[in-house]
Amino acid sequence: MESYEILWKTTLPELEKTVTSISYETFVTPLIPVDIVGNKLVLLAQGKILVESAKKDPLANNIREALKKSNADIDDFIVYDAKNREEYLKLLEAVPPENVVAHGSVVNPKFTFESFVVGPSNEFVFAAAKAVAEKQVDAYNPLFIYGGTGLGKTHILNAIANYVKVHRPSVTVLYATCEQFTNQMVESLSKGKLTPEGFRKTFRNVDILLIDDVQFLSKKKQTQEEFFHTFNELVMQNKQVVLASDRPPKEIEVLEERLRSRFEGGLLADVQPPDLETRIAILRKKSEEQKCLVDFNVLSYIAQGDDVDIRALNGKLTKVILASKLHERPITVEFAKEALKEAAGSNVEDLQVEDIINCVSNFYKINKSDMLGKKKNKEFVEPRQVCVYLITELMSLPLATIGQKMGGRDYSTIIYSRDKIADEIKTDNKLAVEINDIRKMLLKQ
Repeated sequence: MESYEILWKTTLPELEKTVTSISYETFVTPLIPVDIVGNKLVLLAQGKILVESAKKDPLANNIREALKKSNADIDDFIVYDAKNREEYLKLLEAVPPENVVAHGSVVNPKFTFESFVVGPSNEFVFAAAKAVAEKQVDAYNPLFIYGGTGLGKTHILNAIANYVKVHRPSVTVLYATCEQFTNQMVESLSKGKLTPEGFRKTFRNVDILLIDDVQFLSKKKQTQEEFFHTFNELVMQNKQVVLASDRPPKEIEVLEERLRSRFEGGLLADVQPPDLETRIAILRKKSEEQKCLVDFNVLSYIAQGDDVDIRALNGKLTKVILASKLHERPITVEFAKEALKEAAGSNVEDLQVEDIINCVSNFYKINKSDMLGKKKNKEFVEPRQVCVYLITELMSLPLATIGQKMGGRDYSTIIYSRDKIADEIKTDNKLAVEINDIRKMLLKQ
């Protein structure tokens, strides 16, 4: 899924709050996102009536406001008649190549400092990130955050972006994954829509650059070269750089010494696995987000053991809550034990990504190539998202790896698909049952 599609998907819920249901169904749902040009989202509509309706207030203003809430960098839109595509193409031709820029990941509005649970294991990282967001100090440049999978590094980067957009609106901030940096650099060199000048302007013409999964710079010589110059340019201009990795700079394999030296020249902050009390507090907040009151003893049971991956613990809590809704039973410690045992199954360790892809495509009776392809039909999109959700739920794999397995999709698309299904199964009982059935098939129960 492209960045403009993700942006529109996150904008629609905000827009739905401000327009009548009739207007939403009649004038909003037919709009199709096709591109981002400068600070504007490009939309296509079928026919002049829909085009004119979208351009007129109050709908036009509602769209702009919803866009700003989803991504402060995109604050306007253009709408064209799909039957007059030449007009749209003329627009692209009229925009100088250096102004056609790439975009980073859509920042998750739920990942804020307020929603981050602070404990002894992460209080130093939290304080450093908050200081950078508030610009209390200039010494933390770069701020290099590292720690194991599922400990909140992505949450912290998004929290910085969300804080800056609200409290320092004049400051430009860009959040992207290392994979996106690499892909957009390659695109700029392959004579695509994005030029090398446009690529460099995107990543160097910002006040704060947030890069996730820096460990993927490993062994990428050309990407390291470009990143080195980007890093130097920003720091020389006294711009802030924040990096996140699953390991410290000295442990990133085949990393140029000059980059390693610069990464270690700021503040290194490691996120430690949370203690039991912090894990319980995180699960309590997660249950509140799902509007479900879960007893302390249940939360304590889920939080115990050697599993300190917060994402995995949240997944266990979600399974218990889902099982409670499916079976219409109260959540007790005994029920949680049953639900987690049922979810885990006896063959989960032998499960492969291909097993999940094949099972989902067979369940929905669609070709695997269609599910992994680019088709936007609902009959393919929903199974694709369900597949992503199940892979993230049942397997401990980096999101970038899942993206590659799912047809070469990027990090942000995987996050969007996972979170979308996780939200939908809370209210869509049919979908929840379908996913439970697929899970049982996979685990051969």
